[in-house]
Amino acid sequence: MKFVKIIVQIMLLYVIYLAGSYLQEWLSLPIPGSIIGLLLLFIMLLCRVIPVSWIESGSTIILFYLPLFFIPATVGVMNHLDLFAGKGLLLVVVVIVSTILTIAVAGHVSQWLAGGPGARKTEQPTGKDEPRQTAASRNAVQYREKETRI
Repeated sequence: MKFVKIIVQIMLLYVIYLAGSYLQEWLSLPIPGSIIGLLLLFIMLLCRVIPVSWIESGSTIILFYLPLFFIPATVGVMNHLDLFAGKGLLLVVVVIVSTILTIAVAGHVSQWLAGGPGARKTEQPTGKDEPRQTAASRNAVQYREKETRI
């Protein structure tokens, strides 16, 4: 029975992907249909049109096998090594710079979402015996409380 549940959840994710693709074609948008489908899924999860439990098992299975989806891309690069010949140092520099930029942007975005680095300094403890609680930890507690109510 669990196998059928996972198949149905993956089919639901696929239907949302197809809806995004059809919407992209219908409106002639420059954004890929898969991204539009992802945004549709995100909006439906935020508005609680689709509960997380409807896609949780299927998406966990897909994420578990995600590295296998990169094998064709890697093989494709290996078939076109002549394009990269003589550019080894340039490739190393590009990989290092793009990795640093990705880490920096992810760090800034996560700090911004958590309330910024100054969020802890401005909050005062409510009592001497109570530990200080950051905005991020309060949000996490509120999120867990919402999850248990669903």
